[in-house]
Amino acid sequence: MKPPSKKSLSLNRRNFIKTSSLAAGAVVFGVPTLLRAQNLNSKLNIAQIGAGGKGRSDVRCNSSENIVALCDVDTENVADTVKEHPSAKFYRDFRVMFDEMDSGIDAVGVATPDHFHAIAASAAMAHGKHVYCQKPLVQTIYEARYLKNLAHTKKLVTQMGNQGSAGDGLRRAVECIQSGIIGQISQVHVWTNRPIWPQGIDRPEGSDPVPDTLNWDIWLGPAPVRPYKKGVYNPFNLRGWLDFGTGALGDMACHTVNMPFRALNLNYPTEIEATPFGVMNKETYPIGSKIRFEFPARKTSIPAAHKSFFHHHDTLEQSATTLWWYDGGQPLPDNPSKHDGSNKPPQELTADIIAFQGEMPGSGCLLVGDHGQIFSPDDYGQEFYIKLNADKKFVHYKKHPAVAAIPLSIPRNPFFALHKGDADLAHHLEWINAIKNNKPQDCYSRFDVAAKLVEIMLLGCVSLRAGKKIEWDGPGLMATNAPEAAQFVKRQNRDGWTLS
Repeated sequence: MKPPSKKSLSLNRRNFIKTSSLAAGAVVFGVPTLLRAQNLNSKLNIAQIGAGGKGRSDVRCNSSENIVALCDVDTENVADTVKEHPSAKFYRDFRVMFDEMDSGIDAVGVATPDHFHAIAASAAMAHGKHVYCQKPLVQTIYEARYLKNLAHTKKLVTQMGNQGSAGDGLRRAVECIQSGIIGQISQVHVWTNRPIWPQGIDRPEGSDPVPDTLNWDIWLGPAPVRPYKKGVYNPFNLRGWLDFGTGALGDMACHTVNMPFRALNLNYPTEIEATPFGVMNKETYPIGSKIRFEFPARKTSIPAAHKSFFHHHDTLEQSATTLWWYDGGQPLPDNPSKHDGSNKPPQELTADIIAFQGEMPGSGCLLVGDHGQIFSPDDYGQEFYIKLNADKKFVHYKKHPAVAAIPLSIPRNPFFALHKGDADLAHHLEWINAIKNNKPQDCYSRFDVAAKLVEIMLLGCVSLRAGKKIEWDGPGLMATNAPEAAQFVKRQNRDGWTLS
């Protein structure tokens, strides 16, 4: 383990840890800027691509604006959303929607299957529309970089749908960690109860009739053509299939890794090594996996706790960090497409958690520093507990005496408090507010940030599919030791389905 840089930590602690009275006034969090904006009474015209399932709740979160169009390939899945918004035009093909309504749309939500995210989002952005895209944002690393660059080029307001980003607790955790409360952090352990859908299986034989309510060709989009099988792929089980999803990583890492990713300023890992549980075939992700990510030491800029006209940021040096990811478990003897949930961090690390909670939670995050530990059993990082080396047990962050003196340095999402902790709604309203004020930087999970998190996550998928350790050149977008991994970094799309 690399020894902590005490000089860098002490410099930051002098900036961060003042008196509790100063902490209370460190950052002014007023009413939303929307209430002070010139376009107070204006409403955005929002279209939704993928309007059933999660898309339905996205539409509800945007319903303070004009919902002008709904697009979905499955009329049965989207029926309830259509009923709730009778004035919105309905389309089964987003290309037709843009042809007919381009000038009448300001912003677009995307909640399609993973493999279709980048196709739909890039089309909307090419038309100059602001985009809210559900996690995991994209299916490939190339697509993540593409959307990030496109957002910059078009100067668009973007947000990825990892709604935990809106919570006060997650932002407080970032402040605590960056203050040096548990010192330099050498290890991060993140685990999940996913997958909760079949994995480690082969493609079923034969085909079923495609329902009249479903356009199967558009649903496949950029993926290779395959026969329709009822209940196998859509609407829920798609995430386990290599052609359509991103496995347990895609489902949960955008939530559970979000807090340590932000707090530790994680960028490109240099080495990624994945170990599958059970079968890793050419059709689905394995029923469990343990993945190691190595991040080099970092020197980064963070918000200053006490800002002045000339001083807005501090420099923080953070040591090399290993992040471990655990999903699933061993396949069940009587059903290898399901797991026993046994894949968790080592017992020597989790003993204090079990003593504190009485059992090991199905999902969680543990950060190990040289001065203590931070544990969150919350998928979104909203709740967390601190155990310094001198502490006998974990203590909730709101009750730990060391936290009281740490100033607030990260602006809070004002809608989170206004709507009583509804993170999903607050995350959408942050995006809407940023559009109306033309401030892309006000979105906490804008593509500039979200794409980095997704690239890290997807490298785990690449290592699983390549079947070997990956030595990663982030700027070059390539595995230097595994040229065969290139096919998983950038997908070969089906003819007619390219990024816009």
